[in-house]
Amino acid sequence: MKFLSFPPAARGALRVVALAASALVTAAVMAHGDVTPQAVDTSTLPQLGAKWLDANPYNEQNPARGEALRIGTSAYNQNCARCHGLEAISGGISPDLRKLDSDCTGFADAEKKATCFKEMDDYFLSTVRRGRVRDGRVYMPPFEGTLSQEAIWSIRTYIETRREP
Repeated sequence: MKFLSFPPAARGALRVVALAASALVTAAVMAHGDVTPQAVDTSTLPQLGAKWLDANPYNEQNPARGEALRIGTSAYNQNCARCHGLEAISGGISPDLRKLDSDCTGFADAEKKATCFKEMDDYFLSTVRRGRVRDGRVYMPPFEGTLSQEAIWSIRTYIETRREP
């Protein structure tokens, strides 16, 4: 097979284009920051204690919800967006968190809806704390020990605001 031959000036231009393309790809890959879980400052939230709660305490009735949402938005961007997408809009690599509890919203019965949301809180908490490993491959790192209960529930609060109707 005969390869195309480019004059020296064209080869130099092709190298520049290749380097520029490589830099753009690298920048895109690194755009969401460090892959090491980042600690989150939750000192402005009421502390929840050592025992893990089984439901998000930062509901609409909690006066700390606004602060939890502010912290959760930042914490999501620091720790989750690189895989789950900016503003929780997945690019297809990881689950789209806007749809995490979409099955729950369709229930007309209030009790069934509440039970479904509780199950989703359990699933979310378990997944974030312990991570996800399949066939020895880490699909999501465990965040327990890096993120406090307050930080994890703040992230959940942010994700709830991104829920698709």
